[in-house]
Amino acid sequence: MKTFVAKEQDVDKRWYVVDAQDKVLGRLATQIAMRLRGKHKPIFTPHADTGDFVVVVNADKVVMTGRKWREKVYSRHTGYIGGLKQISAGKLLEKKPTEVLIHAVRGMLPKNSLGRRQLKKLKVYAGPNHPHEAQQVEALEI
Repeated sequence: MKTFVAKEQDVDKRWYVVDAQDKVLGRLATQIAMRLRGKHKPIFTPHADTGDFVVVVNADKVVMTGRKWREKVYSRHTGYIGGLKQISAGKLLEKKPTEVLIHAVRGMLPKNSLGRRQLKKLKVYAGPNHPHEAQQVEALEI
């Protein structure tokens, strides 16, 4: 008996739309990451991109529990001496509302070229509208 290995060209990739309004960030991000990787499919193969496309709307209305809006800090470095930049989750949501969700999902994907390819299948929009109606997106309740 041979082990089945899915090939990327044989996988049926579907489009889902998720409404992030009043959803907890971490719980939403885990479900999105699972869909992007394809772990919900019986043909999941760890080294192949078997996942689906996910469109997230109302990303600016996502919630965090506790005091994370003030106390959670996102850090990055510019590459220059003393170039550590830090911003709280609340200020990042005001400045770039989609980056909070993208950052959470990115941390749950593989840290290699496959993970970067899978992250490109995530489309995040701050408002309720998106330009992907032509792909026949299906509503996904999380």
